[in-house]
Amino acid sequence: MTSPSTATAVTALAPETLQSWFNAHQDLMVIDVRSAPEFESMHIRGSYNVPLPLLSEHTGDLAARLGSRVVLVCQSGVRAQQARQRMAAVGLDTAHVLTGGVPGFAAAGGDVVKGKDRWDMERQVRLAAGSLVMLGLVGGKFVSPKIRTLAGVIGTGLTFSAATNTCAMGKALSAMPWNKAATEPTRESAILQLPVQATEEDAAA
Repeated sequence: MTSPSTATAVTALAPETLQSWFNAHQDLMVIDVRSAPEFESMHIRGSYNVPLPLLSEHTGDLAARLGSRVVLVCQSGVRAQQARQRMAAVGLDTAHVLTGGVPGFAAAGGDVVKGKDRWDMERQVRLAAGSLVMLGLVGGKFVSPKIRTLAGVIGTGLTFSAATNTCAMGKALSAMPWNKAATEPTRESAILQLPVQATEEDAAA
């Protein structure tokens, strides 16, 4: 069991460094923890999609298949950091978090695969939260003062989300029809199909 300080530490990795690692390290594994639709929209070539909820449920299974050179990526780094904390809790505390996420890697000239354009989950959450707050304020003025409580509820929810490092709204939005991928990753398709990675030290032995 890792100590709290180890579990919460973040080992940041620059996009340029990740680009150089693809050719230099055979044991490199890039895990994209975004939702399947986000992954389909754009992902790093050669990366594997294991959405954060699936990773959280089967962390041990995933960690058992990974070597010592793991890079976790998402849209901005927040979900990748959460994934790193979960993996550190089961003993794999050497994972890196890609700085700037997939967009940062693409902006740095990294090799990405682009598909159907979709809004990323973090942008959808901001739109939904902002719209509900505006609805509460406008409704409270023109319909009923009681509707203003909606703004308070959203504010409370966002505060709780920051304090617990979770996002109930993001989870709810991920279930919406426009966020459904043709094939949702499962333990069998996304984790158990991953090649078991040996460390470079094992390969050299």
